[in-house]
Amino acid sequence: MTTQRDHHLRLEGGMAIYQELTELERAGWDSLCEGTGSEFYGGLMTPDGVMVLAHGFALDREAVVASLRDAPPWSGYTISDERLVRIGVDAAALTYRARAWRDDDGGSFVALMSSVYVRHDGSWRLALYQQTPVPAQG
Repeated sequence: MTTQRDHHLRLEGGMAIYQELTELERAGWDSLCEGTGSEFYGGLMTPDGVMVLAHGFALDREAVVASLRDAPPWSGYTISDERLVRIGVDAAALTYRARAWRDDDGGSFVALMSSVYVRHDGSWRLALYQQTPVPAQG
């Protein structure tokens, strides 16, 4: 049986785009664990890019860079349930579930993520990122 994900990935270049965007997302999370997120996202986001965060803020690129400069690093993360949504020849969205944690606070952050990328001059740039928190299982 063919899944919707398989159908999207079979589209022209779909598997390559899926791999490229998944690698970018993992590189972003790695930077958040290493404390270099401000530099990473400052370079990855489009000039008019926006991040809509779980705590209710929508930040432009400048505000993202400033907030990540002082953010404590994550200790680790997992990504699962990745899906590619083709928007056009030079645009795609990657959705996934992420779990991140900091060893010092004992808790974890779990959310559904959506990252919209546009390809500009041969490179993928992050135009829109959105988090939807997943309620804790009781």
